[in-house]
Amino acid sequence: MKRLDVLWAMILGLALWQTIVWITQAPHFILPSPWRVAQAGFDSRALILEHASVTALEVLLGLILGTVLGVVTAIQMAASPMMQRLILPILVFTQAVPVFALAPVLTLWFGYGISSKIIMAVLIIYFPVTSAFFDGLKRVDPALMDLARTMGGTRPQIMRRIQIPQALPALGSGLRLAAVYAPIGAVIGEWVGASQGLGYLMLLANGRAKIDLMFASLIALAILTVLLHKAISVMAERLDVFAAGSAQSVKP
Repeated sequence: MKRLDVLWAMILGLALWQTIVWITQAPHFILPSPWRVAQAGFDSRALILEHASVTALEVLLGLILGTVLGVVTAIQMAASPMMQRLILPILVFTQAVPVFALAPVLTLWFGYGISSKIIMAVLIIYFPVTSAFFDGLKRVDPALMDLARTMGGTRPQIMRRIQIPQALPALGSGLRLAAVYAPIGAVIGEWVGASQGLGYLMLLANGRAKIDLMFASLIALAILTVLLHKAISVMAERLDVFAAGSAQSVKP
């Protein structure tokens, strides 16, 4: 996506927002104008930055832990048909339970601190990372697998030198989704119970009828998500390059 396209999209979005404000004549405590939101964001920039740093820490830790757990689970399922039969149904079942409904329980178990928010982020990204990486591990070129077996490669060697490198692009796709979902999990946890974070700040601003500050906090969360997605996309592109180089090195 080109920067100029992003700029034009932002201008269009702000123009539509301001047009809706003009047409509806909504009071500022119902729908503030972009200028009011920008002013509130500037006036409260230190407060927003303080809470955004907490949310960012929750998201990053949740993303790291969720990725590690997802990768390990996917490798176990790909390496052992028995593990696949045992874990895959459980993995699918976990998606039938709304993560939103688990937030109060996790807060009760792990308290109002950062732990429950990290676990929420882990739960919400665990499935896309595991599913994407497992799919990549199972879709490795059969010719490469046959060649490795013919040359006497053991199962761990094939997994380490062929399957994992070839599945890295799929892992990158899962991480792109996780980068978008992880902030959702952290903010849901903050809504249920917290004293810090952008989710807490949004609830606080809404309760005090400071809708402009609430919108500013929401925009800060969106910016945080976009930056995280961009960083993950850059890393995913490097994984694609590494996978391509690995494929060339193993071909006869």
